[in-house]
Amino acid sequence: MAKLKAQFEAAVANSKNLSERPDNATLLKIYALYKQATAGDNTEKKPGFTDMVGRAKWDAWNKLQGTDSDDAMQQYIDLIESLS
Repeated sequence: MAKLKAQFEAAVANSKNLSERPDNATLLKIYALYKQATAGDNTEKKPGFTDMVGRAKWDAWNKLQGTDSDDAMQQYIDLIESLS
């Protein structure tokens, strides 16, 4: 568990230093996995129609409903490693 948390924190740091900016779909996946790993299931109110970015983030996170935080951490680590 501690090893996974350390790997996750290293991946978070690495995500800020990627050689090129990922596409929007990948950025949403990174965001959603991070939120699921750190906050668990989405319980926030869905943003209104005028907040398109907020809605996209909310939808991406909400799709991961029920995903265990350890699984989300591992998926996040794997995704960042694949982008590095």
